Amino acid sequence: MLKTTADVSVLSAAKLGLVYLTPNDWALIADKAVRKQFKARESIVQHDRRTHGIFILLKGTASVQLASQESVREIGVGEVCGEISFLDELPATANVVANGSVEAYYLERATLLSLFELFPHLGSRFYRSLAAILSRRLREVIDPKTTR
Repeated sequence: MLKTTADVSVLSAAKLGLVYLTPNDWALIADKAVRKQFKARESIVQHDRRTHGIFILLKGTASVQLASQESVREIGVGEVCGEISFLDELPATANVVANGSVEAYYLERATLLSLFELFPHLGSRFYRSLAAILSRRLREVIDPKTTR
């Protein structure tokens, strides 16, 4: 499906997403991404299953759920899910469920890695962004009063 410059604008402006990516980085990613749609209560990521890639929300919100808790947090436009499984190539640690209609980009691990080989600075900014996301999320778990 054709990617729009509107998608790139939305993702570039997201404050809780891959913040170190440039508009050019987003254009490269959008070109290789597959747009996926999810209905309310549909699983985006399933606990104990590998994602083989990463999801970036374009529209809507989703709930991150751990087996031990109802819902840990909500993610929205520009935010990622499946990042832990993407990084360690192990099954997902949580369920991510669409709260309503959700559109997301899906990027397969192999596709991203080939982009990073062609554009090493993109890879550096991408991983730096993931580190910032994981750091923020861990701080929220350690101290729930931490603001997003």
